[in-house]
Amino acid sequence: MAALKKSGAYRQLLESMYSMIALLFILVACIELCNAAAAVDVYRLIQYDMSGSPFGSRFAALNHHAASLHFPPGADLSRTVLIIPLRELNITFVREYINQKKPLGGLLFLLPQVFSFENGGNKQIHEKEKLKNVLAELEQLLIHANIPGWLSGLKGDVDANQLPTIAVVASYDTFGAAPALSLGSDSNGSGIVALLEVARLFSLLYSNPRTRGRYNLLFGLTSGGPYNYNGTQKWLRSFDQRLRESIDYAICLNSIGSWDNELWIHVSKPPENAYIKQIFEGFSNVAEELDLKVGLKHKKINISNPRVAWEHEQFSRLRVTAATLSEISVAPELLEGTGGLFDSRQFVNETAIIRGVKLVAESLARHIYGHQGKNVQIFADDSSLAVNPSYVQSWLDLLSRTPRVAPFISKNDPFVMALKKELADHTDEVTVQNEILEGIFTFYDSTHTRLNIYQVASVTFDLLLLLVLGSYLIVLFSFLVITTRGLDDLISLFRRPPSRKVKTA
Repeated sequence: MAALKKSGAYRQLLESMYSMIALLFILVACIELCNAAAAVDVYRLIQYDMSGSPFGSRFAALNHHAASLHFPPGADLSRTVLIIPLRELNITFVREYINQKKPLGGLLFLLPQVFSFENGGNKQIHEKEKLKNVLAELEQLLIHANIPGWLSGLKGDVDANQLPTIAVVASYDTFGAAPALSLGSDSNGSGIVALLEVARLFSLLYSNPRTRGRYNLLFGLTSGGPYNYNGTQKWLRSFDQRLRESIDYAICLNSIGSWDNELWIHVSKPPENAYIKQIFEGFSNVAEELDLKVGLKHKKINISNPRVAWEHEQFSRLRVTAATLSEISVAPELLEGTGGLFDSRQFVNETAIIRGVKLVAESLARHIYGHQGKNVQIFADDSSLAVNPSYVQSWLDLLSRTPRVAPFISKNDPFVMALKKELADHTDEVTVQNEILEGIFTFYDSTHTRLNIYQVASVTFDLLLLLVLGSYLIVLFSFLVITTRGLDDLISLFRRPPSRKVKTA
């Protein structure tokens, strides 16, 4: 009898354990089903004020249900975050919601890790252009330190400070809808790469006293380009009068990484001006030998308007002859074409940069050494002075993964220090001139963070789950009471206890 009781108790214990294990598995399954989570990198759209007026994204926090573009007409999206893959982007829908300020919890654009295109000639080109145009239009909807380096010319009996100077300038910072993704491979990464390679080539020439020209070369990497070339303006105003007057001319490099066969020289002085004519003829002669085309664009400066469209206009305002070499034929608007979402490595052709470098270097060299109009190749291919494609590619790759929005670059930023070191390797004297970005802009931080995405069930599913779990617990409780204490004890739990009357004497 004792053995039977012992085996019965053991069996009841096992049944209880099996029930608890089953309940545990059900709870784990529900947790996995209802609380699946993921964390992804997100890049906040830029937030800034211009002359006190707010622009860009206004909020950095999101805590809403997610949905796709496939929602019923008239749906309330005030507490919904729309997730839109880039290739499915409906620009008309986005424009409508932004321009009309319709209630919307948030917008989340899914960017591909790598912009890949099908191989197929014209089809591939069409895909790239289509995607580039979409990103450029989306950019419009959503939306500082100077580093000069000197190469001294051949002094002879004349002080180097009295030699004429040629300035080669490029702006290095960017501006885009998402600051952490504003890489600016073309605008103006291509200009920076070209300037560094031109500096390297001329450092080889100027390292030998026999081939050192009777010109000083000034290489300037400027900041504040998207903001009216604010850094260029302050840098030039820091020059004394004699230095400004010694500049023969300045050539500014801007966006030369995605052109086919034609570049433009933008000037402020009339084309009939003798200095402008000399610059244009020098570039045109070299371009013809390289089987390229160079056009001339003249745009007058409005002195009463502080807004400048090109970097050379800051030089022209101080009566310094200057020009901008660019693949862009029309002057961009303020904060336009300065390193947006579409301006990435995949859209830049390093061969175009190499051809642009050769055009600039040959034109400058012929001017310096007095070989204008002569078919003399100083930087000939397969020579010790040839353009180095590996050098161009390595710097282009670095710039294409380095965001460079000026308000978020510190004084001792590793990128700025890398530019300084590189110029120091190729020039005699390098200085970093830190300036405060003054003006009409106010920027807000928080550019990159992590977004937690939780997969949650609907309210109906929660009620159904509660019903199932409640039923299971009731059945389990009833089973345990019956097996341990009997059916009568279970029924007695639901009976009303008999009332007791107390008699008092």
